[in-house]
Amino acid sequence: MSRYTGPSWKISRRLKYSVTETGKELSRRPYAPGQHGQKRSKISEYGVQLQEKQKVRFTYGVSERQFKKTFIEAKKMLGKQGENFLTLLESRVDNLVFRAGFAKTRRQARQLVNHGHVYVDGKRVDIPSYRLTPGQIFSLSEKAKKFDIVLNSLEAVVIRPEYVSYDENKGQVTYVRYPERSEILSDIKENLIVEFYNR
Repeated sequence: MSRYTGPSWKISRRLKYSVTETGKELSRRPYAPGQHGQKRSKISEYGVQLQEKQKVRFTYGVSERQFKKTFIEAKKMLGKQGENFLTLLESRVDNLVFRAGFAKTRRQARQLVNHGHVYVDGKRVDIPSYRLTPGQIFSLSEKAKKFDIVLNSLEAVVIRPEYVSYDENKGQVTYVRYPERSEILSDIKENLIVEFYNR
Protein backbone atom coordinates (compact mmCIF):
# COMPACT_ATOMS: atom_id res chain seq x y z
CA MET A 1 0.00 0.00 0.00
CA SER A 2 1.41 3.36 -1.03
CA ARG A 3 1.65 6.46 1.14
CA TYR A 4 -1.69 8.17 1.82
CA THR A 5 -2.02 11.55 0.11
CA GLY A 6 -5.72 12.24 0.70
CA PRO A 7 -7.33 14.67 3.16
CA SER A 8 -5.74 14.38 6.61
CA TRP A 9 -8.74 15.91 8.40
CA LYS A 10 -10.96 13.04 7.25
CA ILE A 11 -8.44 10.53 8.67
CA SER A 12 -8.24 12.44 11.95
CA ARG A 13 -12.01 12.42 12.34
CA ARG A 14 -12.22 8.72 11.53
CA LEU A 15 -9.53 7.84 14.10
CA LYS A 16 -10.70 10.51 16.60
CA TYR A 17 -7.09 11.59 16.84
CA SER A 18 -5.34 14.67 15.42
CA VAL A 19 -2.69 13.35 13.01
CA THR A 20 -1.40 16.91 12.47
CA GLU A 21 -1.01 17.32 16.27
CA THR A 22 -2.90 20.63 16.17
CA GLY A 23 -6.35 19.41 17.27
CA LYS A 24 -8.05 21.71 14.73
CA GLU A 25 -9.57 18.77 12.82
CA LEU A 26 -11.63 17.66 15.81
CA SER A 27 -12.57 21.05 17.25
CA ARG A 28 -15.81 21.43 15.25
CA ARG A 29 -16.79 17.87 14.34
CA PRO A 30 -15.19 15.31 16.69
CA TYR A 31 -16.83 12.32 15.03
CA ALA A 32 -16.19 10.13 11.99
CA PRO A 33 -17.07 11.53 8.53
CA GLY A 34 -20.10 10.33 6.58
CA GLN A 35 -23.82 10.08 7.37
CA HIS A 36 -23.24 7.34 9.98
CA GLY A 37 -20.27 9.07 11.58
CA GLN A 38 -22.06 9.97 14.80
CA LYS A 39 -23.35 6.46 15.47
CA ARG A 40 -21.37 4.58 18.08
CA SER A 41 -20.10 1.15 17.19
CA LYS A 42 -18.22 -1.38 19.25
CA ILE A 43 -14.62 -1.98 18.21
CA SER A 44 -13.00 -5.39 18.58
CA GLU A 45 -9.61 -5.86 20.25
CA TYR A 46 -8.05 -6.21 16.80
CA GLY A 47 -9.82 -2.99 15.72
CA VAL A 48 -8.39 -1.07 18.69
CA GLN A 49 -4.86 -2.29 17.88
CA LEU A 50 -5.28 -1.46 14.18
CA GLN A 51 -6.59 2.00 15.03
CA GLU A 52 -3.56 2.71 17.24
CA LYS A 53 -1.21 1.61 14.44
CA GLN A 54 -3.03 3.80 11.92
CA LYS A 55 -2.80 6.84 14.21
CA VAL A 56 0.99 6.61 14.24
CA ARG A 57 1.30 5.70 10.56
CA PHE A 58 -0.79 8.65 9.39
CA THR A 59 0.87 11.03 11.87
CA TYR A 60 4.31 10.39 10.34
CA GLY A 61 2.93 9.94 6.81
CA VAL A 62 4.70 6.69 5.96
CA SER A 63 3.58 3.75 3.84
CA GLU A 64 2.53 0.46 5.40
CA ARG A 65 5.66 -1.25 4.04
CA GLN A 66 8.00 1.40 5.44
CA PHE A 67 6.13 1.38 8.75
CA LYS A 68 6.52 -2.38 9.22
CA LYS A 69 10.17 -2.28 8.13
CA THR A 70 10.90 0.33 10.82
CA PHE A 71 9.03 -1.77 13.39
CA ILE A 72 11.18 -4.84 12.59
CA GLU A 73 14.29 -2.67 12.88
CA ALA A 74 13.17 -1.50 16.35
CA LYS A 75 12.85 -5.14 17.40
CA LYS A 76 16.60 -5.66 16.91
CA MET A 77 17.51 -2.75 19.19
CA LEU A 78 18.07 -2.88 22.95
CA GLY A 79 15.24 -1.66 25.17
CA LYS A 80 11.49 -1.56 24.70
CA GLN A 81 10.44 -2.24 21.11
CA GLY A 82 7.52 0.20 21.14
CA GLU A 83 9.61 3.10 22.44
CA ASN A 84 12.48 2.30 20.05
CA PHE A 85 9.98 2.28 17.19
CA LEU A 86 8.65 5.76 17.99
CA THR A 87 12.22 7.06 18.42
CA LEU A 88 13.17 5.79 14.94
CA LEU A 89 10.14 7.50 13.41
CA GLU A 90 10.89 10.71 15.30
CA SER A 91 14.48 10.69 13.97
CA ARG A 92 13.37 10.92 10.33
CA VAL A 93 14.63 14.08 8.61
CA ASP A 94 11.16 15.17 7.45
CA ASN A 95 9.85 14.92 11.01
CA LEU A 96 12.81 16.85 12.46
CA VAL A 97 12.36 19.62 9.86
CA PHE A 98 8.76 19.85 11.13
CA ARG A 99 9.83 19.76 14.80
CA ALA A 100 12.41 22.49 14.17
CA GLY A 101 9.64 24.78 12.95
CA PHE A 102 10.71 25.07 9.30
CA ALA A 103 7.28 23.76 8.26
CA LYS A 104 3.80 23.91 9.79
CA THR A 105 3.00 20.30 8.87
CA ARG A 106 4.94 17.13 8.16
CA ARG A 107 3.65 17.21 4.58
CA GLN A 108 5.23 20.62 4.06
CA ALA A 109 8.44 19.34 5.64
CA ARG A 110 8.42 16.29 3.39
CA GLN A 111 8.09 18.53 0.33
CA LEU A 112 11.05 20.67 1.43
CA VAL A 113 13.15 17.49 1.72
CA ASN A 114 11.91 16.01 -1.57
CA HIS A 115 12.79 19.19 -3.45
CA GLY A 116 16.35 19.15 -2.13
CA HIS A 117 16.11 22.14 0.20
CA VAL A 118 17.45 20.34 3.29
CA TYR A 119 21.13 19.85 4.14
CA VAL A 120 22.42 17.47 6.80
CA ASP A 121 26.02 18.12 7.91
CA GLY A 122 26.47 20.25 4.79
CA LYS A 123 25.27 17.56 2.36
CA ARG A 124 21.97 17.75 0.52
CA VAL A 125 19.41 15.15 1.55
CA ASP A 126 16.30 14.56 -0.56
CA ILE A 127 15.02 11.34 1.05
CA PRO A 128 12.35 12.05 3.72
CA SER A 129 13.01 8.74 5.51
CA TYR A 130 16.71 9.57 6.02
CA ARG A 131 17.40 9.07 9.71
CA LEU A 132 19.53 11.41 11.82
CA THR A 133 21.60 10.49 14.86
CA PRO A 134 22.25 12.81 17.82
CA GLY A 135 24.92 15.40 17.11
CA GLN A 136 24.02 15.88 13.45
CA ILE A 137 23.19 19.36 12.18
CA PHE A 138 20.63 20.20 9.51
CA SER A 139 19.58 23.40 7.79
CA LEU A 140 17.67 24.71 4.79
CA SER A 141 19.14 25.95 1.52
CA GLU A 142 19.60 29.72 1.22
CA LYS A 143 16.73 29.80 -1.28
CA ALA A 144 14.35 27.92 1.03
CA LYS A 145 15.14 30.19 3.99
CA LYS A 146 13.35 32.99 2.09
CA PHE A 147 10.21 30.96 1.30
CA ASP A 148 7.02 32.47 2.75
CA ILE A 149 5.90 29.11 4.16
CA VAL A 150 9.22 28.78 6.03
CA LEU A 151 9.22 32.37 7.33
CA ASN A 152 5.56 32.13 8.43
CA SER A 153 6.22 28.79 10.08
CA LEU A 154 9.23 30.07 12.03
CA GLU A 155 7.22 33.10 13.20
CA ALA A 156 4.46 30.80 14.46
CA VAL A 157 6.81 28.66 16.59
CA VAL A 158 6.00 28.99 20.28
CA ILE A 159 8.21 26.23 21.68
CA ARG A 160 10.49 23.55 20.25
CA PRO A 161 11.15 20.10 21.73
CA GLU A 162 14.27 19.99 23.90
CA TYR A 163 15.93 17.40 21.67
CA VAL A 164 16.31 19.93 18.83
CA SER A 165 18.37 23.09 19.27
CA TYR A 166 17.87 25.99 16.83
CA ASP A 167 20.65 28.49 16.18
CA GLU A 168 18.85 31.58 14.88
CA ASN A 169 22.05 33.32 13.73
CA LYS A 170 23.23 30.43 11.57
CA GLY A 171 19.77 29.11 10.71
CA GLN A 172 20.92 25.63 11.74
CA VAL A 173 19.32 22.98 13.91
CA THR A 174 21.19 20.40 15.98
CA TYR A 175 19.60 17.05 16.79
CA VAL A 176 20.81 17.09 20.39
CA ARG A 177 19.64 13.68 21.61
CA TYR A 178 17.07 10.97 21.08
CA PRO A 179 13.68 12.05 22.48
CA GLU A 180 12.37 10.58 25.70
CA ARG A 181 9.09 8.67 25.54
CA SER A 182 7.25 11.44 27.43
CA GLU A 183 8.20 13.95 24.70
CA ILE A 184 6.55 12.19 21.76
CA LEU A 185 2.90 11.34 21.03
CA SER A 186 1.77 11.12 24.64
CA ASP A 187 -1.72 9.87 23.66
CA ILE A 188 -0.35 6.85 21.78
CA LYS A 189 -0.26 3.40 23.39
CA GLU A 190 2.65 1.82 21.53
CA ASN A 191 2.12 -1.51 23.31
CA LEU A 192 -1.04 -1.97 21.19
CA ILE A 193 1.07 -1.62 18.01
CA VAL A 194 3.50 -4.24 19.34
CA GLU A 195 0.55 -6.54 20.06
CA PHE A 196 -0.85 -5.92 16.57
CA TYR A 197 2.31 -7.06 14.81
CA ASN A 198 3.05 -9.88 17.26
CA ARG A 199 -0.41 -11.41 17.25
